[in-house]
Amino acid sequence: MYQSRTYRQWVRGEGLVSFMIVLGETDLYIRTSTDLSTIARDSVTRYRNILKSYIKEHPAFATSLVPLDAGADAPLIVCDMAAAAAKTGVGPMASVAGAIARFVGQELLPHSPEVIIENGGDIYIKSLEDRTVGIYAGNSPLSGNIGFTIKADDTPLAICTSSGTVGHSLSYGKADAVVAISKSASLADAAATAIGNIVKTANDIQRGIDMAAGIDGLSGVVIIIGDKIGVYGDIELCRTGK
Repeated sequence: MYQSRTYRQWVRGEGLVSFMIVLGETDLYIRTSTDLSTIARDSVTRYRNILKSYIKEHPAFATSLVPLDAGADAPLIVCDMAAAAAKTGVGPMASVAGAIARFVGQELLPHSPEVIIENGGDIYIKSLEDRTVGIYAGNSPLSGNIGFTIKADDTPLAICTSSGTVGHSLSYGKADAVVAISKSASLADAAATAIGNIVKTANDIQRGIDMAAGIDGLSGVVIIIGDKIGVYGDIELCRTGK
């Protein structure tokens, strides 16, 4: 059954064409300068097939909750996911949504100077102007009321979110939102999961911040649980409207 994703409008992308690509578990909301849905669908299909083929030969890659060595001859997207897992201590599939968003996005960039891809709360963005990103945090009173600005010069980059209270992704924590920002979408996705796993109460926010500070490659993290928030890195929060 399709699940409505109202938060998809919380990355402001005025002036861009919007379309969706839904294949199996992959559900992308894409904004580009022109309709690139055919190219995007072909790209999604290819990367899904790459991952399926690798998992068929290495089934532990799909189920492990700890890092795995992919091997030097593994496909690039597999190596990227394995590297992110190794830096964060989670299983490689914790980074799959971010990885798909990034690799598809990179293939769209030659056809569009701006690309915004959202995949289950994980965003890959290349923009020619500054963009405001609202933070969706479920039932938290902060949800939709705060966000931050992404500078055009800092893109492409990834903004990935993990939640212990929203959605169906595996999380051992209770954070309403852990938002991680990185040049690597796989790393941002894996880091959001890893940090989210240890945030069970507001008292764990500092612990999550300390973990973020120890992950090389992260430029910022926001942690929300209830009405409490913690921020790490070069992030300037702003008020937004739902």
